[in-house]
Amino acid sequence: MDLRSSGRRPTTARGRGDGAGKLGRGPTPIPISASTWNLLLLAQAALLLLVLWAVPIVPAIALAGFAVALVLSFPVQLFARFVPRGAAILLSFLILLALLLLVAYIVVPLLVSQAGALVGALPGMVQNLDRYLVRALDALYRNDLLPDTPEVIAARLTEDFRNSLGVVANNVLGRTVGLVFGTFSYALTVFSVVFVAASLLANQRQFKAAYLASAPKRYRHDALSLWDALGHALSRYLGGLALVLLIQGALSAAALFLMGIPYPLALGAWVSITAVIPFLGAWLGAVPALLVAFSISPGTALLTGLLFVAIQQLEGNVLTPRIQAQTIKVPAVLVFLGVIAGGALAGLAGVLLAVPTLATLRVLFDFFRVRLRLRPR
Repeated sequence: MDLRSSGRRPTTARGRGDGAGKLGRGPTPIPISASTWNLLLLAQAALLLLVLWAVPIVPAIALAGFAVALVLSFPVQLFARFVPRGAAILLSFLILLALLLLVAYIVVPLLVSQAGALVGALPGMVQNLDRYLVRALDALYRNDLLPDTPEVIAARLTEDFRNSLGVVANNVLGRTVGLVFGTFSYALTVFSVVFVAASLLANQRQFKAAYLASAPKRYRHDALSLWDALGHALSRYLGGLALVLLIQGALSAAALFLMGIPYPLALGAWVSITAVIPFLGAWLGAVPALLVAFSISPGTALLTGLLFVAIQQLEGNVLTPRIQAQTIKVPAVLVFLGVIAGGALAGLAGVLLAVPTLATLRVLFDFFRVRLRLRPR
């Protein structure tokens, strides 16, 4: 039959209707087995862990940006009621920038000056503590209750105390500051954190849509509930924690200033830093203030100790329950054990991440507890 007379076109490789043409051809599948697919996923996970281990600043910046985004989500939601979301994000970051500039140009110089003076005065304070210890131990030595002379025992105790202060300062400040300043410059690190936070806030809907699209259709409502529960718990915890630390440090600095204790700003800043550590941070924060107060008189040290007991009671019974609204909902003993376990596993980073990790696990536990069902046999 003549093809030209029938009106049909000859079938060619380019004109086939099966999609095999060069322009209309889709991706060619590469069949692999399930075990190969699992190995590829495992290799990707191992490569990601290797990169995170080799460049620890990357997860640190990512976590810091995530935390900033969660904290700023409150003002962004508030401003978004009156202005577009982009303008709300910009306004929130401008307020944050103004606060950072205020701290950098006013608070930081005073803090550095007082901290330097405090470090220079520490040897004299330790020697003064040594003299008080000798007097206190002398009575025990006269009754043959000491294995050595008061001078020797006091020297050992003060040396151990001095070494402990050095270890604490190195763990709390040295490693953190060294990680930030030793890997990148301060400005680049801050810019990276702000960029990550801004990207998360600006693309929140895209991230949320991608997360929901990855869940099966029948479970997308539950996935949305999990997203909201995790965001609410972590944002309430981080925002409440920042406010509690600010109030605790400000109260400590103001009270020490009114009592006439030297270096109140540096001591208050130390209280805010150590208060991040649950339970143990309260004791660490009081040690330098007690040492400074003891250099004045034992009575001043006693009043300072009572002051810190009152501040800790205020924080534990009023500030944290009311501001954070029991977001974690984890028994205190589990929080304490979690902090110990985090410190044993990852040092200072494990201690700082213990409570938000417990909050996340609690949300996951509540999520699956009401959904998991045993299949009938």
